[in-house]
Amino acid sequence: MPAAPAYRRLSVEERRSQLLDAALGLFAHRAPEEVSLDDVAEAAGVSRPLVYRYFPGGKQQLYEAALRSAAEELRKCFDEPLDGPLVPRLARALDRYLAFVDEHDTGFSALLQGGSVVETSRTTAIVDGVRRAAAEHILRHLAVGDPGLRLRMTVRMWITAVEAASLIWLDEGKQPPVEELRDWLVDQFVAVLSVTATRDPQTAALAERLLADG
Repeated sequence: MPAAPAYRRLSVEERRSQLLDAALGLFAHRAPEEVSLDDVAEAAGVSRPLVYRYFPGGKQQLYEAALRSAAEELRKCFDEPLDGPLVPRLARALDRYLAFVDEHDTGFSALLQGGSVVETSRTTAIVDGVRRAAAEHILRHLAVGDPGLRLRMTVRMWITAVEAASLIWLDEGKQPPVEELRDWLVDQFVAVLSVTATRDPQTAALAERLLADG
C-alpha cells in the first residue's frame, strides 16, 4: 500500500501566513465585525488557542495584520513598468485594482467606508497609506521631476474618484461591465488633467506630452 504523506510542521511564518490567508478570505466577503476568531480558526483548520498564540492581541491584531496584507496587494496593483504610453499603463493598473475590488467586494466596502467596530487610527492610517502609495506610483509614471501642488491634488482627487466609483460599482451589482468602468476611469483621468492644465503650466506641458504619445 502507498505510504501516507508525512505530516509537516509549519514554520512560524508559514503558520502565520496560513492564518492571514484564512482571515483575508473571510474579511473579503463579510464585514469585519461579523468575523470571529472561531471563524478564522475553522477556516484555517486549527484551534482557537493556536490563533491566539500567533495573534495574542485577538481579533483586532489579526484584522490589522490582514488589512496590512490586503493593503500591500493594493499597492502592487499600481506597480506597473515605466515603459510605453501612459494611458495603457494606467489601464493595466486599473485592471488589477478592479480585479481586487471584485474579489474582495464586501471587505473592500467595509475597508473604505469605515464604521467598523474594529476601525482604529492605525487601520485608517493603513488605508490612507494605500492612497498615498497609489498617488506616488502615478506621479512616477507621469515622469514629472517636481510635481506641483495642483498636479498632486489632481492625482489625489482622481484616486478618490476611483474609490468612490468602485464602491458605487459594487452597490450597483458590478455594473457597468468592468472593462467599461476601467475605460471610463481612464477617460476621467485625462479629463481632470485637461481641466487642471488650464490653470497650471506644469500640467499643461504634461497634457501636451500625453497627447503627443497618443
